[in-house]
Amino acid sequence: MELQIYRAKEEELIDGVAKRSRSAQKALYEKYSSKMYALCYRYVRQPMEAEDILVTAFMKVFDKIDQFKREGSFEGWIRRIVVNEALTHLRRNRAMYLETELEQADREPDYDNLSDHLEAEDLLNMIQEMPAGYRVVFNMYAIDGYSHKEIAEQLGISENTSKSQLSRARTYLQKILADQDWISKKKLSNDESAT
Repeated sequence: MELQIYRAKEEELIDGVAKRSRSAQKALYEKYSSKMYALCYRYVRQPMEAEDILVTAFMKVFDKIDQFKREGSFEGWIRRIVVNEALTHLRRNRAMYLETELEQADREPDYDNLSDHLEAEDLLNMIQEMPAGYRVVFNMYAIDGYSHKEIAEQLGISENTSKSQLSRARTYLQKILADQDWISKKKLSNDESAT
């Protein structure tokens, strides 16, 4: 019953936006803007850029609402527009360097000893610290569910480059996790010896 009511309200909202109702546009923006801002921010590290992308993406949502076929998730449809706008922004501003070289790790991480207490916010912060090429491919593949073929088409790169960037992104994250775990253990060891 609740799902039917939710779908009916969503349909009314879509109809209102299609009729260019300012109140429907405002309601749609208020409903989805915080989630979509977080999505923008995952692709670009600057809050102002993320906000610009968000506004431009929502203008496209309002303009192209008639293209939504009312099949599948409306939020997913908006999400795709937002991701496409973020990628367009990155291409336009040449902020994406897909061939960034990863510094060689000075030791192989011990994955068995990594801390299990990683918070989602910590992971998002680590993703933000990645070089742009790694971050974009990692976001598209691991978080937004794009295939390597779709990533290659969207970014104008080969599928192998996409796979390589994802592999490098994972290695980058693993190294950060291993380094943080080592620092945490050293700090704990120092705290224990001080007592």
